[in-house]
Amino acid sequence: MTLEIIPVNIKKEIAPGDKLADLISSNAKLQDGDIIIVSQKVVSKQEGRIVNLSLVIPSILAAGLASEYQKSPQVVEAILSETKRIVRLENGILISETKHGFVCANAGVDESNVEEGYATLLPEDPDRSAKNLQEQIQKKTGKKTAVLISDTFGRPFRMGQTNCAVGVSGIEPIIDYAGTKDDFGRVLRVTAIAIADELCAASELVMGKTLRCPVAIVRNYKYNGTTGTTQNLIRPKEQDLFR
Repeated sequence: MTLEIIPVNIKKEIAPGDKLADLISSNAKLQDGDIIIVSQKVVSKQEGRIVNLSLVIPSILAAGLASEYQKSPQVVEAILSETKRIVRLENGILISETKHGFVCANAGVDESNVEEGYATLLPEDPDRSAKNLQEQIQKKTGKKTAVLISDTFGRPFRMGQTNCAVGVSGIEPIIDYAGTKDDFGRVLRVTAIAIADELCAASELVMGKTLRCPVAIVRNYKYNGTTGTTQNLIRPKEQDLFR
């Protein structure tokens, strides 16, 4: 199997209310079976998940944390508003569990690639965002595709960041090999591959952070078209050795 990862450059700065399906389909020749990887940042912008930090009123907790960890009180308040649980605070880094269940830095609040004085938040329901985009693209083009919304996360025990799926539609995010046999006939018991994350990570190689390429198409990857959600990718608390 030979995969293609095709960058889709969109020159327009995405604004609230823009029609992403139109922008993607007009800048790419889609085929049935394509997997469309979309940057979380443009989905958040399109959905209006943008905060004017000058209008944020910090709580006493946000002001205290900001003072201790040398952060903007307004940014810390934005982070706390998106946080279900603070996981770790150390060396100026705030790791939190978001309302979606993702564990990441700053609850996904991000000041990069947005106008000075503003920050973007994660989509309220990234799976729904992916499904809506998938349906809109099929309606416009007639092509059956899958959609993954991708964001950049750090990883425990590994340096550097990698892109992961935060929204899924039209594809199972995990392939479970339990019950199949390896090359030596041994039955696999716990091998489950997070293909949604792997596809997002591979796509980042052509999307980059400064290339104005918020979309990529993965072509020739075979999948069955059934769908899961990002909840399939979140390890249950009772199975998590680090909570």
